[in-house]
Amino acid sequence: MVERRLRRSGQRYTANRRALVDALREAPQPVTVAQLVEVTPSVVQSSAYRNLAVLERADAVHRVVTTDDFARYELAQDLTEHHHHLVCRSCGGVTDFTLSPEFEQRLESVLAAAAEGDDFDSDDHRLDVLGTCSNCS
Repeated sequence: MVERRLRRSGQRYTANRRALVDALREAPQPVTVAQLVEVTPSVVQSSAYRNLAVLERADAVHRVVTTDDFARYELAQDLTEHHHHLVCRSCGGVTDFTLSPEFEQRLESVLAAAAEGDDFDSDDHRLDVLGTCSNCS
């Protein structure tokens, strides 16, 4: 699936990109570039940034913007599962969470109604809950 997305955008699925995707697949939550480089020693930091940008443009990777100086990265949701994020305003940490199918359906209805009210064609949603994690409180 990642290879197909890269090919559509005129890119190759190189060894470094494969290593980054594999590391993201194994990560329990969105991770920083420094964390990725730590688990993929064959990928230097500058290469990681360049390759993540290519993967992001190909819709294989999603960047999670936090309140600190370091973005976190994860595989696109359609390559994993639909989920949301708890984002700590203090440390920038990100934790994934899922909602029950019933609650997700209600949320989708509310968001669709909001989008419709603004004449906006919604096809997906992301929910980031901002607050303070237990380590920082």
